[in-house]
Amino acid sequence: MSSLDVTRAELALLVLYLNKAEARDKICRAIQYGSKFVSNGQAGTAQNVDKSTSLARKVFRLFKFVNDLHALISPPDQGTPLPLILVGKSKNALLSTFLFLDQIVWAGRTGIYKNKERAELISRISLFCWMGSSACTTLIELAELGRLYNSMKKLEKELKADDKHKNPQYLAKIQKSNERLLSLIKASMDMVVAVGLLQLAPKKVTPRVTGGFGFISSLISCYQLLPAPAKSKAA
Repeated sequence: MSSLDVTRAELALLVLYLNKAEARDKICRAIQYGSKFVSNGQAGTAQNVDKSTSLARKVFRLFKFVNDLHALISPPDQGTPLPLILVGKSKNALLSTFLFLDQIVWAGRTGIYKNKERAELISRISLFCWMGSSACTTLIELAELGRLYNSMKKLEKELKADDKHKNPQYLAKIQKSNERLLSLIKASMDMVVAVGLLQLAPKKVTPRVTGGFGFISSLISCYQLLPAPAKSKAA
């Protein structure tokens, strides 16, 4: 394959990636929280970028609550323990509520919805919902990692020590475990970001801490959305 063919293939993957609304949203999220980290809550260009990007991102999320509403009423995967199902449905309900209320917040900040006090209250409620959904995600990923660990130990007993790293099923479980661990890290960071945005611990979770955690969390989201071939290279 010539260097031109390689370039075309890489550009095709980039186009595929940027065509995703979710990918553009997460890139904007990285810009938003990166600006928050730089501004540290102080007035200036960085804070203006933070606020304008935050408002622009809300347009990407219009009617996105339907996704989690659909997941909420969809049947769970077979073999999933009941407690895990309940936590998963709670996550869907909270995230769907957050995204729905976020549309009202957008309407308030653009002047469509005139009641500013109520819009701010709705904004706080929506952030609490997001923090709750992140907590649910953390619990889900911890539980799934435990289930994966147990299944890997069971598979190890069936395979010889030298053969396990050549076994496709075992390698798939390792990859899945890495993905779950990354999602766990992201969800944990998002909880810190939510605490910062709600100013529940203003002395410890400052705007700079919020921005730093949000920026790293956004980069993880961007990585998770990479097309499969590019993702394997990045790994």
